[in-house]
Amino acid sequence: MARDPRYDVLFEPVRIGPVTTKNRFYQVPHCNGMGYRDATALATMRAVKAEGGWGVVCTEQVEIHPSGDIAPFIELRNWDDQDVPMLARIADAVHAHDALAGLQLAHNGMNAPNLYSREIPMGPADLPVFSIYNDPVQARAMDKEDIRNLRRWHRNAALRAKKAGYDIVYVYAGKLFGGAMFFLSRRFNTRTDEYGGVLENRARLLKELIEETKDAVGDTCGIACRISVDELLGEDGLHAAEARDVISHLAELPDLWDLTLSSWDNDSQTSRFAEEAYQEPFVTGIKKLTTKPVVGVGRFTSADTMVRQIRSGILDLIGSARPSIADPFLPNKIRDGNIDDIRECIGCNMCVAGDHTMVPMRCTQNPSMGEEWRRGWHPERIRPKSSSAKVLVVGAGPAGLEAAMMAGRRGYEVALAERTTVLGGRVARERLLPGLAAWGRVADYRTGQLAKMSNVEIYCDSDLTAEDVMGFGFEHVAIATGSAWRRDGVARFLLKPSPMSPDAEILTPDDIMDGRRPVGKRVTIYDDDHYYMGGILAELLVATGYAVTLVTPAPDVSNWMRNTMEQFRVQARLIELGVKIITAQGLASISREAFEMSCAFTGRRLMVETDATVLVTARTPHNALGQALLARRGEWADAGLKSVCVVGDALAPGTIAAAVFGGRRYAEELEDVRDADSPLFKREVAGLVNGPMPWET
Repeated sequence: MARDPRYDVLFEPVRIGPVTTKNRFYQVPHCNGMGYRDATALATMRAVKAEGGWGVVCTEQVEIHPSGDIAPFIELRNWDDQDVPMLARIADAVHAHDALAGLQLAHNGMNAPNLYSREIPMGPADLPVFSIYNDPVQARAMDKEDIRNLRRWHRNAALRAKKAGYDIVYVYAGKLFGGAMFFLSRRFNTRTDEYGGVLENRARLLKELIEETKDAVGDTCGIACRISVDELLGEDGLHAAEARDVISHLAELPDLWDLTLSSWDNDSQTSRFAEEAYQEPFVTGIKKLTTKPVVGVGRFTSADTMVRQIRSGILDLIGSARPSIADPFLPNKIRDGNIDDIRECIGCNMCVAGDHTMVPMRCTQNPSMGEEWRRGWHPERIRPKSSSAKVLVVGAGPAGLEAAMMAGRRGYEVALAERTTVLGGRVARERLLPGLAAWGRVADYRTGQLAKMSNVEIYCDSDLTAEDVMGFGFEHVAIATGSAWRRDGVARFLLKPSPMSPDAEILTPDDIMDGRRPVGKRVTIYDDDHYYMGGILAELLVATGYAVTLVTPAPDVSNWMRNTMEQFRVQARLIELGVKIITAQGLASISREAFEMSCAFTGRRLMVETDATVLVTARTPHNALGQALLARRGEWADAGLKSVCVVGDALAPGTIAAAVFGGRRYAEELEDVRDADSPLFKREVAGLVNGPMPWET
């Protein structure tokens, strides 16, 4: 299909100092949970982005010195020459697909507790380290020698980046990661010397770093400055007016301005709290301050929105992190006129959670993310089928849709049977909850792809029994029948059912999503799930006139959402809505008019008067069909059945991302002949040093 000429502007080259990108698609630096531990996996992931058409593919932040060690987070390192081969592998992987490779140098300054290196952190002032774990570590105020050392370390790291083959080298002053930002910010920089006070002084270190990086490698490398244009703290932080003054002051020094908000939780807001292009008001007008190209982000998934950013003079390059994760081939799909095939980011920040939990990142929409090397998965390709066998997938939720789509792409003849008349399973229900409309893209993308596949048949309103399945003649059956929320209180705090009065009104999220509402107006939500459901149901019920109390055994609401950088926004919203929040209290019992709590620390009992209780606890797999089929294994041969596999929430309830992954894994491993004890995936094991060991001398 030919490209729509409206999008031609997105494929124009842009000069960045001595290098030129082939188009305006720019994968900005983003973390990934792989870093120095998973070098080849990381290189392969970046290579897939380049293959997908991104003109520039950048690394994550790359530590330049042990005194800026951000452990336990796993990022790349550029401490000395030992790191060059690893960095070069990534640059080579990007270059293999005709893209420019960018490396983001970072000395994390007061954001670095240096837990691995045990160096004393440094910053503009004597203050505690600004880290998410509240580490009991304090940074020391840098003296002039420290500043000279930092400048030298940065220059040397830039030279190593050039040696490794990078085309663009960053100076980082954003998101309260780049150490230079702590000097820009008045709340951290209380110095009275030439590096503190007026804005020109606070920008001095950034100016020196840009000048010296350009002097060191600017002959062959474009020099980018990543800077935050607002901390959203008003006069207490680096605000829009000051940031623009900094950019005006340094306007022509770098070859590229990369614009962000600060900190990371503001820069990567989820779809629940921000729409596509939400950063536009913060970056509009900055292009007028410099002749150098400007790149910015905004969770762009719409080609029309991208074009508007360019045509309106807001940006020169379309920056992307999360949309490039959800669909590494987004540029090529726009180029080739395949807009409908874009796997749009849903803005759930599951990718961010990978970095925060120090594991290879995963994506709800793109289950191949992080698996490109270790499992050999690709976002657009899958190996052909192994036989002419037919496949039945029962259940059209996220796992079933993915399993059917990818088995169909392998070339199998697939039947997808859904008990209801709506495809999407839990996604079809949850997308109707406050703030989750974009999550419906998980179902929309897959149903759209399935509609194009002549080898996949979809049967709705099909509630199948084991007898039905045995009689159909399919060789392979995947059971993806989902799960149901428990109504007995069992989850993490309670491992056995809670005492409940028979006249107590007990509801679950399934009841609420089915349209049922409490009879009385006082509702207690008990959240022992700790993800999004408890907070969202509180929002929903308050909006429909209920007085809501949210009780959780955790120290705060939606506790796991710290990993998606939403927790504080959820709690702030609930406070603003008037929800009464009670933390560190587990479920003890429920009566018709009271919810009895047990202190998570002392076990002391408290009561909350309530008319109804909504239990957001554990879920029970809907695996009866799978169990019935497995129980009849002796009859499989006569029925022509070779395998039955339970996947997704029907196997073990989890996130939507886990369900989609389970569906992809089923399709990937279908008819896969392997030793049950063989490794599940490849690992890159560190090489051992040679020479006499300490215990040998």
